[in-house]
Amino acid sequence: MYVLTIDQRGSTGDRDRVPGLLAELQEITRSGRFERSVGDEVQGVVEQPGDVVEIALHALRSGRWYVGIGVGAVDLPLPASPREGSGPAFVAARLAVDEAKSAAAHVPLSVVSGGMGRGAMPAEAGPGAKACANAEAVLRLIGRLVQDRTEAQWKVVDALRALQQQGGTARHGSQKLAARNLGITDQSVSRAVLRSGWQEEWAARPAAEMLLSIAHDAVLEGNR
Repeated sequence: MYVLTIDQRGSTGDRDRVPGLLAELQEITRSGRFERSVGDEVQGVVEQPGDVVEIALHALRSGRWYVGIGVGAVDLPLPASPREGSGPAFVAARLAVDEAKSAAAHVPLSVVSGGMGRGAMPAEAGPGAKACANAEAVLRLIGRLVQDRTEAQWKVVDALRALQQQGGTARHGSQKLAARNLGITDQSVSRAVLRSGWQEEWAARPAAEMLLSIAHDAVLEGNR
């Protein structure tokens, strides 16, 4: 399992953005349910690594959230509310969001292993921790692309993704259709695609999913 703890950045000088994020997550995730855990923080349990990538990148997009991902076991059966959940992955998610807050990295995201032997801490070195570090590195690279996009680039990316979700057309045809829908030139769309790193993001997403899956297996194997 993957536990995500997402905390609002600069919440003391900003309005409460949790309700908006919860509504967005309800739209984009296929597995797991999120709710406010405490203060301006959201928490949820997710089964599929692809959903973890989607949720994490969505939260990073606005630059308003710290993202902590805990990888490993949770106590079963899962309670109706994520706030009542327990287990190593929940502990790891708490450590992860704290690391995301304290990290000097440009991208406030951390992935922490919930591999707890008796008396061990989730962040201790081991195969699971190393696998989580690999997943974190790739997610931060993709997250950098997502965070650095301009509003104009996002309009193009969102238009292309909408076409992709509708079944899509050939890549060149999709860009022409996006240009027509947005009322801009084909060249403007091409420049936005190039500068936004959209194609690089979607080429790298499967790698992030694979690394999260490998990390999950390594953490559980280390607990046996």
